[in-house]
Amino acid sequence: MKDWVNGYLTEHARVVQSIPVDKVTQLIDLIGQAREADKTIFTCGNGGSAANASHFAVDLGKGASLGKPKRFKILSINDNVPYLTALGNDLSYEDVFVEQLINLAKPGDLLLCMSVSGNSPNVVKALQWARDNAMVTIGLGSKRRGKLAELAEHTVLIDDDHFGRVEDAHMHICHMLCYAFMENE
Repeated sequence: MKDWVNGYLTEHARVVQSIPVDKVTQLIDLIGQAREADKTIFTCGNGGSAANASHFAVDLGKGASLGKPKRFKILSINDNVPYLTALGNDLSYEDVFVEQLINLAKPGDLLLCMSVSGNSPNVVKALQWARDNAMVTIGLGSKRRGKLAELAEHTVLIDDDHFGRVEDAHMHICHMLCYAFMENE
């Protein structure tokens, strides 16, 4: 078991080291521009990516906003379980994110999606709608690429396809997107 743990940590360190600094810096700029333009940031994902989206919304909405003259407007659209289940039941699970964007999003708002497979139908549909409706789109994915890599204007694709390591790397990126404003302003 010790060898397995050491191997996991070695691979984890490799993945973290492969996060492209220039692309993360670009995302920090986009997040800052959204705040300055008083735009809303929407985020979503499924499973572990949903947990990361929720965590990101808390860190940006509270940690990077409290005590600041200008706050981030952010909403994790995978957090309202009654809304999700109503949409999933009455329409389809594929529509749970896009229907919320139709109600809430405006041109120039930002959508940050996370998906290891890059092919989650609800994420893909939300990205397509966001692109068609003049939103800024960001995709955090993996080497599996999927449709997320084609649809998102700005992508960070982690050079691995292990769900745990990729989701960990996505959270590293989300933390950098938040802590850039918590520690660097």
